[in-house]
Amino acid sequence: MWRANCSLISQQWNRLISRQRDVSRRYLSVITEEKKPNCLEAASHFNPGDRIHGYTVNKVLSVPELFLVSVQLTHDNTGAQHLHISRDDSNNVFCVGFRTTPMDSTGVSHILEHTVLCGSRRFPVRDPFFKMLNRSLSTFMNAFTASDFTMYPFATQNAKDFENLLSVYLDAAFFPQLREQDFRQEGWRLEPEDLSDPTSHIIFKGVVFNEMKGAMSSAESLFLQHAQKNLLPSHTYSNNSGGDPLSIPDLTWQQLKDFHSSHYHPSNSRFYTYGDLPLECHLEQIENKVLRHFDKISVSTGIPPEPRWSQPRETFVTCPVDPMAPNPDKQSAVGLHYLTGSNTTDAFENLTMVILSSLLVSGPNSPFYQSLIEPNIGSDYCAGVGWEGFPPERIEAALHTIELGTKHQSSNFGLGLIMSIASMWNHDADPSDFLPINDRVQLFKEKLASGPFLQDKVKECFKDNPHCLTLVMSPDPEYEKDLSRKEEEKLRNKVNVLSEEDKTIIYNKGLELAEKQNTPEDLSCLPKMMLSDIDPSLKPVSLEHYISAGVPVQYCEQPTNGITYFRAISSISDIPEDLRIYLPLFCYILTRYELEKLL
Repeated sequence: MWRANCSLISQQWNRLISRQRDVSRRYLSVITEEKKPNCLEAASHFNPGDRIHGYTVNKVLSVPELFLVSVQLTHDNTGAQHLHISRDDSNNVFCVGFRTTPMDSTGVSHILEHTVLCGSRRFPVRDPFFKMLNRSLSTFMNAFTASDFTMYPFATQNAKDFENLLSVYLDAAFFPQLREQDFRQEGWRLEPEDLSDPTSHIIFKGVVFNEMKGAMSSAESLFLQHAQKNLLPSHTYSNNSGGDPLSIPDLTWQQLKDFHSSHYHPSNSRFYTYGDLPLECHLEQIENKVLRHFDKISVSTGIPPEPRWSQPRETFVTCPVDPMAPNPDKQSAVGLHYLTGSNTTDAFENLTMVILSSLLVSGPNSPFYQSLIEPNIGSDYCAGVGWEGFPPERIEAALHTIELGTKHQSSNFGLGLIMSIASMWNHDADPSDFLPINDRVQLFKEKLASGPFLQDKVKECFKDNPHCLTLVMSPDPEYEKDLSRKEEEKLRNKVNVLSEEDKTIIYNKGLELAEKQNTPEDLSCLPKMMLSDIDPSLKPVSLEHYISAGVPVQYCEQPTNGITYFRAISSISDIPEDLRIYLPLFCYILTRYELEKLL
């Protein structure tokens, strides 16, 4: 009975696959001819050289496999870049990003990300994202700092909500108050351990300071930080963008404000919009709320190429002992790290390296897994892991995984797009080059057919590459004591130069901050929505109902980038009770292998 049910599922699957192919072809013809959704049709009408609200259109690209049209623009007066993805998706996304390249480990970019959200010119309230939660229908709100860029994205399905959130985000990023009190709260400060006792021991406090103490206590985080620092030692990547707790207290309030002036400027910005709302409205709001207040400046945030090594290098570091390690005697980590010759701004080179990494290390069939993990030479890969003669089926599986990952129609598809291209765009790549996945997959297949493409890549990037770092990290029982001693020494040096008057000022500032944190805020300045801003109607979803081989079937035709989504319900009444505990495992395996091969 169970095998019969599986066969029936397989039949239904094959029918749906065939039908989906017809639907995909039909939908592709719809969006590439005269019946495009309005947003795609509007975006397709732009041409390079067009002027819109102070911007000039640079490039327009239709990407049929993802059902979108991309429009790239540059703001004439400031040089701000803008990428708009027009797509028939109501979950509209906005993001503004800045290339942030700290030249020390004080955590200036991370602390700035926190501090700009402590109040702005139009909205002087702490944590406006949190305060907007009950005033918004957003599906996503956040901000984060990477090694070389900072981003502020949000998503919402309501046009009025988009306008409200856009106002808050733009004002926070470009016109923050950056008060000293906010810097002390979010970054670091000296303060009595017990504010009720002014004579209590003075200690370091601060949101980012404490956050990074926790983050850098993890062996995985330490390993990644040491790897990046030692593999790329000449510029910004040699520093901890999140902040080293021993370096954070070296940052001054003035340095934070200077970093904002030089990095959070339209000339150093990249704007991103996505969805079915009109591009013109976005550009007009950004121009009126921000860009008209700025002139172009010379930006010095570029990242030069790392000088190449002529010989491999080795580095030995220590980390705290993990008391929860399954094998206390096996806590050392050894990593082999390469700076490859790949061009990070080339879409095809990026795809090739992703595939090569997957083939080398992903899954139990990979050569590294079979050579290192399976023989129990190591218990697992090091943090951040990512020989010749790969089986064709593994190459095809890797390609299939990447294609599915790109085309998968998630609820936050637009947010996923900017996350996937932000790093390359930050290095001045053409962001729209990373959208047409079909062209890159086809080119990869052609390269494979023309010769030993992957073998040559392995030779170029790894076997004959002298820019190789061997990083060895071993646990040290004294690690945490040494770290505490260094922090105490740092604190002592700060406190020893304080006069009694200085200590009184520090105590009073601590009281003022505590009072401010506990004072209710007037939130009336924040934008809000009215019931009239919400469309009470629901978008109808068309379902077809029919019977196939005696089985009731629902079919829903949607633009899913050529991917078929299939769900089936099968009776388990004939499965013995002792086998039912394995059903979750069976379902897990069933969805990860081709159904025909499984049967």
